[in-house]
Amino acid sequence: MAFLEAAVVVYLRELYYPEGFSFPLKMIPMKIYAVELGREAATIIMLAAIGWLSAKSFLNRFASFAIAFGVWDIFYYLFLKITLNWPSNILDWDLLFLIPLPWVGPFIAPVIVSIFLIMAGLHIWLREAQKNPIIASKWHWILEGLAGLIIIGSFLTNAKAMINQTLPSPFHWEIFFIGLLLGIDVFYHATKKSKILGTVA
Repeated sequence: MAFLEAAVVVYLRELYYPEGFSFPLKMIPMKIYAVELGREAATIIMLAAIGWLSAKSFLNRFASFAIAFGVWDIFYYLFLKITLNWPSNILDWDLLFLIPLPWVGPFIAPVIVSIFLIMAGLHIWLREAQKNPIIASKWHWILEGLAGLIIIGSFLTNAKAMINQTLPSPFHWEIFFIGLLLGIDVFYHATKKSKILGTVA
């Protein structure tokens, strides 16, 4: 899946950015834009299907999805590096996603998220194998969802600039790291609390 995603990007960049990918973004035909939206939605559905089919409980399905998403995202950039020799440095910006608005930012930001998603998913699997599963409360899920929205918000701060085809303003790392650290802290709290409960039981 990662290679297929990278292959599509190779074709699009050859058509619309033959001199090399850069900002501001170029306008593409609405037909192509609609196809891109569909492709992105289909990719997320396929990754979610992997998570759904590979486990039985909701938490383990989420863990499988997190691992699949993280691996897909990291290998996507690896294949872009192999095929296009891009990114050229760790802070190169990318058009990350289009739903519901354009997400943009340094490519390393979603890669950081992917690394932590993989780590979290593997830890959930490990705890399940040890017969000491993580027990996430409703508030854990709400706060993790909030953390995710904050991270997404950091990618959407330049959505208007992308739509208007102007240069993006500097990436808001402070917003990104607030969301990331909140997500890590909530996950740590859930794992610690459920571990204590498992010990008491």
